[in-house]
Amino acid sequence: MSGNAEVRAWRPALSGVVEVLHAHFPSHAYPSHTHDAWTVLIVDEGAVRYDLDHREHGLAQAQVSLLPPNVPHDGRSVRPEGFRKRVLYLEPDRLGDNVIGAAVDQPEYVDPVLRHRIHQLHGVLRDGREELEAQSRLTLIEERLRQHLRRDVTDPRGRRDPGVARRLRDVIDGHVPAGITLEDASRLVHAHPAYLVRAFSREYGMPPHRYLTGRRVDLARRYLLDGHPPAEVATLAGFYDQSHLNRHFRKLLGVTPASFVRR
Repeated sequence: MSGNAEVRAWRPALSGVVEVLHAHFPSHAYPSHTHDAWTVLIVDEGAVRYDLDHREHGLAQAQVSLLPPNVPHDGRSVRPEGFRKRVLYLEPDRLGDNVIGAAVDQPEYVDPVLRHRIHQLHGVLRDGREELEAQSRLTLIEERLRQHLRRDVTDPRGRRDPGVARRLRDVIDGHVPAGITLEDASRLVHAHPAYLVRAFSREYGMPPHRYLTGRRVDLARRYLLDGHPPAEVATLAGFYDQSHLNRHFRKLLGVTPASFVRR
């Protein structure tokens, strides 16, 4: 960190993401360098100009930039007030070596769906408590990035598949307190993780992680009515801690667990 720069970086507990970076650079300019990971970059304030493989590019707030591993690039602000950015660094094998050339040729995408999904994932990773949600959002982001790299972006809507959705619901119902990873659910249901998320969301009007949270809140209610204290209920129902339980309980029911019991 130098000058008035603000940087926050961490390694999330999410397979496939090696680092998350949130930064505000009023004046810093990156010299030419490389990363050993895929760089998924969005700008929240200002605009960035950069050279990738000796070709100049620009990134504004409406865009997403995907920089491939091991390809030299630099970075500097277009405006005197600098820029604010958020970055996901993905493991090299998440998108594969065979699409590096496509990323060099076109590293920026004007895609509101993709940008919003990336914004949502950053919020989940900042909280660090919603494992299934983080996995689901990353899966859809990677699917969308691959479509861009193949120059074949499709409408996220599609046909319904109630059979797959019901099988995933049954799997989630069998793992409410412990939870289940999207990859494990994919193996049990025999469907691709991205397809699982889309099929479930279309059939039930909510993504799998939100369904799981609702089931955990239902379970917490039963434990509370049986006389268990809220701190114990959080663990029994599968929440990260009591504050995690309180947040979701209040969001769904409008009251805290303690108030729920008193009422």
